[in-house]
Parts: sequence; structure tokens; C-alpha cells
Amino acid sequence: MLVLSRKESQRIKLGESIVVTVVRLGRDKVRLGIEAPSDVVVLREELEPHEVEGIDAAVEDAA
Repeated sequence: MLVLSRKESQRIKLGESIVVTVVRLGRDKVRLGIEAPSDVVVLREELEPHEVEGIDAAVEDAA
């Protein structure tokens, strides 16, 4: 894993077409802006499909 330090308004470029911008720094969170082509799926980790499937299976097992 590459770990970088950035200040507000600074950017990180991923490849040729993805740019991540630090929009706002808070006390306990960071707001990021992500510019990417429309064919690139950008999801928060907790919204990945395998997470939902795991929750569904856990609910079925509990029933």
C-alpha cells in the first residue's frame, strides 16, 4: 500500500484518467473528490457487492 500525505486542495493522479482531490479536511474525516471516466466504477468499500451478499447470507443463517 502506498501512503501519501496531502493538504487541502492537493491532488493525486492515478494513471492517465483518474484524479483524487482533497476537498476538505475535518477533525475526524477527509472529504475527497474523484474525477474518473464514466466507465470506471467508484464505490465506498462498504458498498461493494460481496459485502451485501455476506450480509444477506448472515441474515438467512440467523433465521
